[in-house]
Amino acid sequence: MAHQSEDNSLADLLPLLTGASDNPLAEALTVLLNAAMKFEREKHIGVAPYQRGEGRNGQSNGYKGRVLSTRLGQLGVSVPQVRGGDESFRPQSLDAALLSEKALKVALAEMYVQGVSTRRVSAVLESLCGTSVSSMTVSRASAELDTVLAAWRERPLGVFPFVQCDAIWVKVRQDGLVRDAAVLVASGIDEQGRRSLLGVSVSASESELHWRSFFEGLIARGLRGVRLITSDDHGGMKAARRAVFGGIAWQRCQFHLQQNAQSYVPKEEMKREVAARIRSIFAATDLVAAQGLLGTAVKEYEKSAPKLSCWLEQAIPEGLAVFSLPEQQRRFLRTSNGLERVNKELRRRFRVVGSFVSESSCLRLASAVLMEIGDEWETGKVYLPMEKAQA
Repeated sequence: MAHQSEDNSLADLLPLLTGASDNPLAEALTVLLNAAMKFEREKHIGVAPYQRGEGRNGQSNGYKGRVLSTRLGQLGVSVPQVRGGDESFRPQSLDAALLSEKALKVALAEMYVQGVSTRRVSAVLESLCGTSVSSMTVSRASAELDTVLAAWRERPLGVFPFVQCDAIWVKVRQDGLVRDAAVLVASGIDEQGRRSLLGVSVSASESELHWRSFFEGLIARGLRGVRLITSDDHGGMKAARRAVFGGIAWQRCQFHLQQNAQSYVPKEEMKREVAARIRSIFAATDLVAAQGLLGTAVKEYEKSAPKLSCWLEQAIPEGLAVFSLPEQQRRFLRTSNGLERVNKELRRRFRVVGSFVSESSCLRLASAVLMEIGDEWETGKVYLPMEKAQA
């Protein structure tokens, strides 16, 4: 008579689904998780329980208890163990369950950043999971997160032909005063056309020194092969870029250029016309055509708007570097708007905090947000067509 499987998961679920449990969802998840890990062990070993077979990869070696804190409450699971063969067995279903535990740690760290008291953290967590935590747990979770985020910020880089940079301002308390601090962010597009968030830095120091240190940090981590940098004309950024990335083409953000132009228009009724002229320059078929349209605009505004004419002649050429690229790539690289969603999310999260207690607390939250967005980018679709990059 064939041996009956020891897995009675469906039978175990029946009383839970019929209301004979105080926390049916948590207990049902425990049963299903235990069953999934048993099945993974069976696949790893290569044969079913109590069966023999060639190529067997070790033997079952009982279970090890573990408690997971999840949004459904605490789950007491039994992790299958393996003896002999390849003993590196680790159930993937357990890793999936641990994501909930990691999410709770991130939530703890974020509350810690925002200065929420340990008592309130405990109350929030207890209402979510039925579990309270101590101040030591909060500090430990924050330290663990800091280690992960530091590793992400310091990870090696590689070849990124296109780099985009941007900056936003936050409030940080220093020496009893609230000061402005710049959050610098850089993203890159690799040789396969995929986007990646390269780094972040927070500092209230002099802008040029901050940008230069930020750029030098990217180079030290292995950034190379850069062909074009797109950014707005941030204070101190131009000098720092020349010092660190000398000889690399710079594309000044066309969107911000159009906004900047409005400051030089002498009459309100001229603003729409000037905006249309600038758009036509940026939409030209090639560099020669763009330069021709720019020259015409500069001459036409010499008398009616001399300051605008002078500004156009000096600033607009900084937004034309993108014409050296294939047409299909220009719309992706002509502005720094690729970082707009990133900045929007950062501002949303920063708004909740108000002013940060230190630069390091701001860096912690910024890194966590960027790391999350970066994971989506790197596992998502190709962003930029690269097949004609060398045309």
